[in-house]
Amino acid sequence: MTKVGTDYTGIVVCALVHDGKGNILLLKRGNGARDEHGAWDICGGALDFGEAIEDGLRREIKEELATEPEQIKFMRPLSVVRKQNGAKTHWLALCHAVRVKPSTVTLAEPHKFDELGWFSTGSLPNPLHSQFHKILAMAKQAKIV
Repeated sequence: MTKVGTDYTGIVVCALVHDGKGNILLLKRGNGARDEHGAWDICGGALDFGEAIEDGLRREIKEELATEPEQIKFMRPLSVVRKQNGAKTHWLALCHAVRVKPSTVTLAEPHKFDELGWFSTGSLPNPLHSQFHKILAMAKQAKIV
């Protein structure tokens, strides 16, 4: 049986969620997450077969944060090649910046994430997901944060 991300490249939609005022939302990955348990990460997940990119992004935001985006801005794709449990993995991340209304956000997947929090770029939590700094750099280049 083939496995996405290991036997072939997987595609994920991801969102650097922000409030439009310089704060970003991060989720702390729990034991139910696929990998990097305990790391703070952005919102996102696998794009379903036949699903439009923006529909997948909206679905992931709804599933993880129980809210709707106010604004979506595509930044760029990111090729993520790394090791997970000793095996090489490859994902193509379609990276977006998504503005939401903070008062509407809740942790909707407590089986995957231990907590969520709003942070300024000058006071980020640790540890951060291995790919976070690449996505933050994209957002800074696009003048989103």
